[in-house]
Amino acid sequence: MQGCSLLPKSEPTQQEGAQPVAGERMSGQRDAFTVDVRAPDSVREYLERNLEIQRYRQLDDLGAAELSRLMVAAESNARELLGTLGYFTPSLTLELQETPTAKAPREVRITVEPGEPTRIRAVDIEFSGPIASDAAAASQREAIRRDWPLRTGQVFTQNGWDGAKSAALRSLTARRFPTGSVAFSRADIDADRAQAGLSVRYESGPAYRFGPLEVRGSERYEADGARRIARLPTGSDYDQQKLLDAQQRLASSGYYDSVFLTLDTDGTNPLWAPVIAQVREAPLQKIVLGAGFTTDSGARVSVDHIHNKMPLLGWRAVSKLSIDRETQSLGTEWNDIPDDRGWRWFSSGQLKSETSGSYKVDSGRLRGGLGKSSDHIDYSYFLQYDYAQNRGIDAPPSASAISANWGWTGRYFDNAGQPTRGHGLALEVGVGYTLTGERLPFTRLYGRWLGIVPLGRTEEGDQATEARRGRLQFRAEAGAVIAKDRAQIPSTLMYLTGGDTTVRGYGYRQIGTERADGQIIAGRYLTVLSAEYQRPFVYQGKPTDWESVVFVDAGSVADRPGDLKTKVGVGVGARWRSPVGPVQADVAYGVATKKFRLHLRLGFTF
Repeated sequence: MQGCSLLPKSEPTQQEGAQPVAGERMSGQRDAFTVDVRAPDSVREYLERNLEIQRYRQLDDLGAAELSRLMVAAESNARELLGTLGYFTPSLTLELQETPTAKAPREVRITVEPGEPTRIRAVDIEFSGPIASDAAAASQREAIRRDWPLRTGQVFTQNGWDGAKSAALRSLTARRFPTGSVAFSRADIDADRAQAGLSVRYESGPAYRFGPLEVRGSERYEADGARRIARLPTGSDYDQQKLLDAQQRLASSGYYDSVFLTLDTDGTNPLWAPVIAQVREAPLQKIVLGAGFTTDSGARVSVDHIHNKMPLLGWRAVSKLSIDRETQSLGTEWNDIPDDRGWRWFSSGQLKSETSGSYKVDSGRLRGGLGKSSDHIDYSYFLQYDYAQNRGIDAPPSASAISANWGWTGRYFDNAGQPTRGHGLALEVGVGYTLTGERLPFTRLYGRWLGIVPLGRTEEGDQATEARRGRLQFRAEAGAVIAKDRAQIPSTLMYLTGGDTTVRGYGYRQIGTERADGQIIAGRYLTVLSAEYQRPFVYQGKPTDWESVVFVDAGSVADRPGDLKTKVGVGVGARWRSPVGPVQADVAYGVATKKFRLHLRLGFTF
């Protein structure tokens, strides 16, 4: 490049008292020249950031003749940069001006009229290899063509061209053809007509199917257990998402500190390609200390003990002690490794002391049964024993019961941790007998639903893409315990509401059945409804990680459906999409209590 000879040459290390070499900066020394780019905003910042001439501004021994040679090279460099933005016929004027009173003695002024942007005239996407003739791959070919981001009429840019080829290649290699590649690509630019013709051909390589899972790095835990946890669809067509799902199931099982799954494409049989699981096992036992805070329960400390392979049973046990202002609990949960169909045995036990309405409740629970977790749906069948002892003046009678239960939860969100669309539904049904006082049957029903609906569209560049202009979030919850009035149902099986995640504007579990003396107790019927409008904070035309919200919540609890009296909370809040999950801060006004409450929460669960 012209002007390269002006770069400072390597010199011996400067000794004390020696004169500075060319190119070194002394404190307070002026630049040799400044660069002033005068162009539309769409190209000015890009040129200022990338022009090669900017590298030589601090050469203190740069003369006028040498600067003139750099300006010749700068014109060619500017044309190349404008070409990457789709401007192939720009008009450029470069001027050198003396500026003795400014921060540099000279100024290089570059005036740019970019001209008409080059627009895409036609796009030709072809395929070679098995994908070109495989009828089963027709939908994949059409999907790549349909989702190609550079459409006819759009402005051509080099970044857009490179990004489009890469996006289509990712789509090709995501299913059936993991070894696909770009065999040929060409952009024919007609500068006179400001048009570009694009053509690209993809070589698919052979179609692959999942073979057996090979676990490497496992010493303590059986490889067959890893296979059952991963639930890799052996024998089916390769699908990158299914591979990632299997990897996530292994990583979240607790048996491994790290998991990485790859398809072995070096073998001779692509229709039975092994999947390599490189794992690092978690310790057999570990203790985890935790701390947290919620406006419902105040500060919280916890201690977890994890045993990944219990003696005799071989199950995984997680035991936890948790203490906060409202609740103190000690519990343990044991889980077997799933069988080939995904079902696993589990059992759990818990002792708890908590504030429930106007009383303190000491309770215990034992549970055992079968459960299954799939990609979106969880099932459970279990037997459960409950007892609850109420403490306080005129406290409700203590009670115990045994029940058989069924649970189902479906999650259909776009993101499990920070969803912006989708819905979730959970249902529980239990039938049982009371064990305290007269033994009577009862039925317990419970359901909750959450739906998130995105609203609007936003413009990004020349392409209209769906983005979060705002969204509505709806929540509903209902429950019923059906039994004779004289049946003594444990209060832990009945309902209370209010707090951060239910009816904001009211205290934690402080909406219940109100007795004649004003005391609040758990009730047999529950209803909760909530509507929330969430809108992102937009800065310089782009959504940020902050959102503002307005909401209204309503809930009621009673022992009879006709006695349900709705309590309403309204408020405003903010959301921050932090790296560890959504942080929620709400200020709510309880219409019934005529008081404001602050609600803070971290994370999303359903």
